[in-house]
Amino acid sequence: MQILKEKIMLEKIAKNEKFHVYYKQWITVYKEGAIREVTMAKYIMSHQWLVKLIPDLKLEDLTRISYQQLLNNYAEEHERQTTMDFHHQLKGAILDAVDEGLVERDPTRKAIIKGKHPRDKKPKYLNQFELRTMLSNLKLDQEINWDWFILLVAKTGMRFSEALALTPKDFDFPHQMLSVNKTWNYKGNGGFSPTKNHSSVRKIQLDWQTVIQFSELVKELPQEQPIFVAPGEKIYNSTINNMLARVCEKSEVPVISIHGLRHTHASLLLFAGVSIASVARRLGHASMTTTQKTYLHIIQELENKDVDLVMRSLSGLS
Repeated sequence: MQILKEKIMLEKIAKNEKFHVYYKQWITVYKEGAIREVTMAKYIMSHQWLVKLIPDLKLEDLTRISYQQLLNNYAEEHERQTTMDFHHQLKGAILDAVDEGLVERDPTRKAIIKGKHPRDKKPKYLNQFELRTMLSNLKLDQEINWDWFILLVAKTGMRFSEALALTPKDFDFPHQMLSVNKTWNYKGNGGFSPTKNHSSVRKIQLDWQTVIQFSELVKELPQEQPIFVAPGEKIYNSTINNMLARVCEKSEVPVISIHGLRHTHASLLLFAGVSIASVARRLGHASMTTTQKTYLHIIQELENKDVDLVMRSLSGLS
């Protein structure tokens, strides 16, 4: 009943309505309850930028020029990829407005995406020697601590929220497997949440050393309670990143984030010759395309090595 009322509200919007008002109602009707909280927060942020940049722009005045000017103004404070994301979040609503006759022509056609020059990127991953050095400086006590968390993410390539949600029940020690089937809502009020997508539900093979270590660590812990998060504890990504940063500095290796450990894990597998398909499954990517885009630079580097290998092989056939 509530959704029906909201759709009627959307249909009653006139051409002289302000665009940001239409966009807010469009989000409510089409996105609320249909997307993850994290994604919804991005749509709400886009709406806030509309209020800031074009508070008085009406639907009937939404042209290619006015839309391009909106993107240009947004791009003055954001990098190109962020501007592209902003454009994509607005485009769905605008195309619906075109279909409803509220906007005469598609103003997003041939839009030019600009943006600030990207900041110098921090290293995203460690090489094998750097990772070993960093791991050797972890304080792996007899009880669970955040250094064990860092080790497990490095060994599995799990996302931060996936690792936070792990319980003793998720370990299948006899078969050396770890089940990833939920996440921890650390950005909200805590508690278990669904995985990022269907492909994120997976089983990760563990090495025997990790199996032995964690079988001892979790044997006395409640089977269905998070291993790393205490009841009522609020976890911040920045806190754990700062812990990892201190270990990296002590180890005299590049400082990376927890997410950088995921990149490190994938990079080492690719350099070891593991197929893209296997890496994609282990990371829980929705498709191999995601893996290829994320690790294109590594794949290209491996292809160059393959070319050298092919040439050496052919030269020996004379």
